[in-house]
Amino acid sequence: MRQVAVGIDIGGTNTAIGVVDMDGSVLYETQLSTPQKKDNPDATLDMSDKLCNIFIGQITSAIHEAIATVKKSISDLEVKGIGIGAPFANYYDGTMGITANLPFVSVVPLADLIQARLPGIHIVKVTNDANAAALGEMIYGGAIGMRNFVMIALGTGLGSGIIVDGDLVYGHDGLAGELGHVTVEPGGRHCGCGSIGHLEAYCSATGIKRTVFDLLAKYHLIESPLANVTYNDMTSKMVYEAALKNDPLALEVFEYTGEILGRSLADTVHALRPEAIFLFGGPTASGEMLFGPTRKSMEHYLLPFYRNKIKLLPSKLKAGSVAIVGASALVWKELDKNK
Repeated sequence: MRQVAVGIDIGGTNTAIGVVDMDGSVLYETQLSTPQKKDNPDATLDMSDKLCNIFIGQITSAIHEAIATVKKSISDLEVKGIGIGAPFANYYDGTMGITANLPFVSVVPLADLIQARLPGIHIVKVTNDANAAALGEMIYGGAIGMRNFVMIALGTGLGSGIIVDGDLVYGHDGLAGELGHVTVEPGGRHCGCGSIGHLEAYCSATGIKRTVFDLLAKYHLIESPLANVTYNDMTSKMVYEAALKNDPLALEVFEYTGEILGRSLADTVHALRPEAIFLFGGPTASGEMLFGPTRKSMEHYLLPFYRNKIKLLPSKLKAGSVAIVGASALVWKELDKNK
């Protein structure tokens, strides 16, 4: 039998669904639109429940289609379970909490709802996307054989997954590991969560954009190519391309970002002493432009007997499939626990 798992990533705009084998190869992938906040403008429970019911129906239909499609070429397919990466997901009770971008006004019992429609599948597990990516790195990627490491996801926000002694750290209520919301600048920038001065506000892709505009205002560097880009159009890739051309503003953006990120990673090392820290997400495509100053800062702030002992590495998961592959890894981890 060819054993596979279904991986689902519920994003703010789209939900990706894929069939993944034990080697981490995506055999089939599809997408559907995620319900939006605007779909429930009055934030009513009735509309929330209606949208949730439709969404769960779309997910389960897509799973049926995915499995049927793969079975056309692999007749002896065995689906071992479903892993789901979702915002504010709780591994312990299989729920997705209330989020700023989705129209649901109550906690969604995600695992139970999907399992009720797919009774033949006995494993349905949920976690957040950064935790899923950490599992994916451990099972399929650069952390194979590691039992203690940290995964940092740099995207619109900044997520993290912490592996200690081979297991994800969930805390007593399933919601541990939010390194993006440690305070790095008291009284600093407003974070998307509503608080102030969090790491996410500085070292995410969004944070990098904000740094560009802070420095443009500070130095009035109108000759920088970045000065002609609007905030909504700005991307971390543009900053990287400008840095490659030795644009002083872009170079300082990476130095500033690396300084703050490295300082926070040093704190993480002091608390957890991981073997390695992995970074993934759009900004990591800049390579040493980001890794160089981050590594330098981390080493500077580490205790002397920790220096030059912690590996700072890029993820080895394929960028386009990290979310699906990571979510599917929940299934293999669960099977391993039940052996």
